[in-house]
Amino acid sequence: MRGDEKQRLINARCREIARREWRRVVPVLKFSAGLAQVDTQVVQDYCICVARIDQCEREISTHGMLIQGERGWMKNGATTVATQYRTQLKAYIGELGLSPSARGRLTPPEGGDDGDEDDPFD
Repeated sequence: MRGDEKQRLINARCREIARREWRRVVPVLKFSAGLAQVDTQVVQDYCICVARIDQCEREISTHGMLIQGERGWMKNGATTVATQYRTQLKAYIGELGLSPSARGRLTPPEGGDDGDEDDPFD
């Protein structure tokens, strides 16, 4: 498989992972946090973090945590990127109330929601 075809497949998988996460969390967030139109960028960034972590973990699983470099064995760069995305993901989880402790700090909205059901990953 050519490099550009492989990258196209990797990108398609990332979009699909983000799409699935969006569809999984948006209904929960509308109910628990009153997700509004203004919040969609944060949720989209959260979904991208989830997809990028998946991409990094697949890279690590395929090539290992250590890879052979010009000067010998070195840490796979995907391990560093995964750590950075996990740090950001933790912030989004707290901000959006996606963990048990974060949900405990939220007050569910009263009445309807102002959320947008449009999936940005379609």
